[in-house]
Amino acid sequence: MSDFTNEIVLRPRFQVALKTDLEHLKQVFDQSEEGRFVVKRLDEHIYIKFRKSEITFWSPQLHLELTSFEEGVSKIHGVFGPNPTLWTFFMFLHFGVGTLFIILGIFAYSNHSLGKDVTFWLVGMFFLTVIWFALYAFGRMGRAKGKPQTEQLKDFIRQKISGFQKQ
Repeated sequence: MSDFTNEIVLRPRFQVALKTDLEHLKQVFDQSEEGRFVVKRLDEHIYIKFRKSEITFWSPQLHLELTSFEEGVSKIHGVFGPNPTLWTFFMFLHFGVGTLFIILGIFAYSNHSLGKDVTFWLVGMFFLTVIWFALYAFGRMGRAKGKPQTEQLKDFIRQKISGFQKQ
């Protein structure tokens, strides 16, 4: 599948067009007997994740959406991502740090306008910036740790669609 880039971005996406009808493509994923993955299909949405015994904190998941707008041609839209609970928590932390940074900035500006000392507020803003960089580094570390399992998910999808001709 040449649709994947070599770089694993935060939530990599891909799209593959295949010469097959949608129902046949759904059956291919319904018949998945791969022992390493749990494959769940809800209509045109397929969720692929690792079995509990292989899940780590950084294990990625794959969400596929199957679409077909013309007869005999189906498309797979895929998104790799972390566990949704972890993703939500991580985004909550980023939002919280950003909100606190803005609040401290408002207090610093107000105190500066009143002629008061703003050192406390600026130090707080500096530490929030340090925390944000730490969150960024933590996310990059997680991406690196999840890369081998992302490659395994890619290989699984390549194997599943190998019998179909690409559009």
